[in-house]
Amino acid sequence: MDLGQVKRIGIGAAYHGGKILQAYFGKILKISKKGAIDLVTEADIETEKRIIAIIQRNFPNHSILSEESGLRRDGAKYQWVIDPLDGTTNFAHNVGLFAVSIAFVAGGDVLVGVVLNPITGELFTAVIGEGAELNGRPIKVSNSEIVQESLLATGFPYDIREKIQPVMTRFSHCLKTSQGVRRLGSAALDLCFVACGRFDGFWEQNLNPWDTAAGFRIGSEAGAVTTDFANKPFAIEGEEILATNGKIHKEMLSLLKLKDIQ
Repeated sequence: MDLGQVKRIGIGAAYHGGKILQAYFGKILKISKKGAIDLVTEADIETEKRIIAIIQRNFPNHSILSEESGLRRDGAKYQWVIDPLDGTTNFAHNVGLFAVSIAFVAGGDVLVGVVLNPITGELFTAVIGEGAELNGRPIKVSNSEIVQESLLATGFPYDIREKIQPVMTRFSHCLKTSQGVRRLGSAALDLCFVACGRFDGFWEQNLNPWDTAAGFRIGSEAGAVTTDFANKPFAIEGEEILATNGKIHKEMLSLLKLKDIQ
């Protein structure tokens, strides 16, 4: 498989999707709810349709897993994992922290990642074994060696009202130990910000493959270490993710460990 071609198509699809999001930004008239705090807008739907159309035109035999329409062509050798709008709540409230996230997967391995913030114009990309880039320039993780000198990021699951105790306990541990904790509202951007050294670590639970796949590859190619909270290898189907610069990973695992929380 020509991963260079895959990357080019992924970037093109992301930019086409980004133009739709730019056109809708600040003009959303209809917002639906998939859950109490899980939103979907007309921009999500239209952007996804456009991205899928581009991918299917170029790779008709590939399967597609996308947030709004689910899985298409199950069983194909190659799969695209798409989040047309990661950060819908931000988007719906006119906050310009959201992204188009597109990943290419084969045999369970993420081979290509593309994440675009259409408002800032920042394009994060990576191909396995070739490093990660921001707008065409190489990026790498930070050099912070302890959490006390680190800026962290996290996110809260959509079912936080049912799981608030362990979520807030982990948050408290990390907030008290670090220089600060940010909550951007887009896991894809959080992972990319770890990749380029803006954040030293990021953790979240109850995410989906479309939230993490592209950012995981970008972070990995930039030198990030990514596991679950028990230090097991990260899988995009997993329910937990911890991504760090590697140097603070062990300390972060300790902060996220909850012996007395069910």
